[in-house]
Amino acid sequence: MIFNFDFLNSESQEQSYNTLMQYLRQQHPEVLAQIASSASPDVKQIISQNVQGLVGMLPAGDFNVKVTTDRENLAHLLASAMMTGYFLCQMEKRMDLEESLVDSSANHSLSDES
Repeated sequence: MIFNFDFLNSESQEQSYNTLMQYLRQQHPEVLAQIASSASPDVKQIISQNVQGLVGMLPAGDFNVKVTTDRENLAHLLASAMMTGYFLCQMEKRMDLEESLVDSSANHSLSDES
């Protein structure tokens, strides 16, 4: 998953009032690339399946697939993918924390029995 830096260069009236977009423009490309690459393969797979489900995905070998949309709908799709990614990353952290707590309590119980 690679961050599309060209997305930051497009000027629109909505973006000039968007504080997040202004913040993103101030970041170094290396920082954005590092953050974008930090998503786990599981998160990337779920986002990919989600976007394919939203857009509609036919097998390319059997069909000549072309998807067209306008800028606004594409922006909504991007926002949806970003929110899905954020949500999934947070849930993945929660899952890891819960597993860590279960392992910690299991180890603690074993040491109490000794």
